Amino acid sequence: MAEMRTEEEQVDALKRWWQENGKTLLLTLAVALALVFGWRTWQDRQAAEAANASALYQNLVQAVSLSLRGESADAQVATAEHLASTLKSDHEDSAYASLAALLMARVAVEQGQLDEALAQLEWVLSHEPADEQRIVATLRKARIMGEQGQGSEALALLDTLEPGSFEASYQELRGDLLLSDGKTTEARDAYRLAAQAAETAGVRPLLTMKLENLTAEEG
Repeated sequence: MAEMRTEEEQVDALKRWWQENGKTLLLTLAVALALVFGWRTWQDRQAAEAANASALYQNLVQAVSLSLRGESADAQVATAEHLASTLKSDHEDSAYASLAALLMARVAVEQGQLDEALAQLEWVLSHEPADEQRIVATLRKARIMGEQGQGSEALALLDTLEPGSFEASYQELRGDLLLSDGKTTEARDAYRLAAQAAETAGVRPLLTMKLENLTAEEG
């Protein structure tokens, strides 16, 4: 009889516990399941958006490549502009959007539309891109500024940049800007720094020619 009373007491205790805590337990379980489901849904959506952005970018690269080869250039440029616009509006925070703007800046330069190229590069820089994209965009912006007669401003822009693995390109561009400003000695020094950096980055025949021409002139 004592054992039976003990079992009954245990059942009663369990019932009381459930009455006191059952609703909270069910609510906690429901919230946990909702969080898991929501997380998986978010992951699936992110994966789908990334795949879509990747496909758009690949199509953009193809259109730009065809336009640069002169194959239905106007139609391909129009296609590229549409794809880039879609990437920038629908996938604004993705790396693909910044890459698209960099590509369209190149297309604009090829077409002689330097202001449009600058606008594309400014879009990249205003969206806090990855370091490599930021450096590339800044170097291209400085080069265009130099071509527009803003050599001093372009050099000032370069002074704000830490080029990292782009040291050779950075120093060569500095040399170009300094040379266009008539500062041949400083330009030669920049080219030499570029040549030193290029020893590990690969041969740059045009840089070698620039440095040799300046050395010959001073000799």
